[in-house]
Amino acid sequence: MFVFVCAGCGARLTTPLSQVALPAHAHQKYGNGIQLPVLMESGTFAVDPEPWGPPWRRWEEIGPDDVADRGIYAPVYALSDGAPGAIVISPGDARGTLLIPEKAGGYCCGLDGADGPNMACEACGLAVASRIDDCSLWQAVWLAPNAVRRLRIDAADAAPLSWQQLMSEGKGTPPFEPITAWGSRLGSRHLWSWSPQWEAAAGRALAHLLAASEGRPVTVPDGLSREVFQRALDTLLPVGRQARRAILAGPGRPAPDADADIILVPAHPQTGESWAPAGPATSAYPVPLPFGIWLWLAAPEPYLPTLASGVIPDGVLRDDPPAPRPPHLFRADPGAFQHTLVRLPAVGSPWLREILENLTRHKHARLF
Repeated sequence: MFVFVCAGCGARLTTPLSQVALPAHAHQKYGNGIQLPVLMESGTFAVDPEPWGPPWRRWEEIGPDDVADRGIYAPVYALSDGAPGAIVISPGDARGTLLIPEKAGGYCCGLDGADGPNMACEACGLAVASRIDDCSLWQAVWLAPNAVRRLRIDAADAAPLSWQQLMSEGKGTPPFEPITAWGSRLGSRHLWSWSPQWEAAAGRALAHLLAASEGRPVTVPDGLSREVFQRALDTLLPVGRQARRAILAGPGRPAPDADADIILVPAHPQTGESWAPAGPATSAYPVPLPFGIWLWLAAPEPYLPTLASGVIPDGVLRDDPPAPRPPHLFRADPGAFQHTLVRLPAVGSPWLREILENLTRHKHARLF
């Protein structure tokens, strides 16, 4: 495990933390006026390898060499010119810091970090982090990579869980959840919605599915996978050619057959590495999904009655109604889709570049 300390004076700034993979929804902006929960589980941290946050540079200001070094293959509105390697933690895991009043800018409901680091080391005053808690943003503290140092506090590294352990201990991410929104005269209101985590993960996966399609139709497995991906694939890809077939593959499932062109695989929640089939190499294109989302697709949890509490006799099951479904069709997150697609070399294909250039129109059509 590690702690992070101030680079200026060495004061401790966090509780002991273990490293995990950066969540796919780390930089997601979801809806309007939505109260999103904390991004990171307590006791964990993740590192963003790319620059993020202010200052920002418009695409027209960036030279071709800088773009090539960043691995970006299509224009974007702006790119961060900050230092790479920001560390994200749960706000409750921060210690020894104070908010900087003059850097407390936000959009409407809280802090958004747009003014740069808004938290200072309590001991020496060095700006060390950005607290994010504005509406429609995941609550987090982002430690500035050039203002903190990582210190190991134990001698041995805990080995990442094996795929078998993850399958037995892991927890699926439900596709639907209640979302809290501002906007009522009486205060907060609750909406039943598709999970923001699913929308971000699907945006990233859809970019890979389009790149793997080679401009041909793509089919995905029946069930929830089809509900999440097929409508967008059928709309964005041409018809009339032989379809490429995507299947779910991963631990505990049969080895991908020779006819599979694309495999939807889990990414390890600690290391971020995608699962790969053992044995003979496969030419199928791997599309990564967060482990909890992949697990729900591979083994969806059925609605089951739960044990009642209170004075109901032991063994009696409480027959709660199933959770309501969202009132609209699934839509992948456009920000996650664009962020992923511009970093795939396949975006240089004219047909795929056209999809990217028409993203606003596709959003109006409610594909995203």
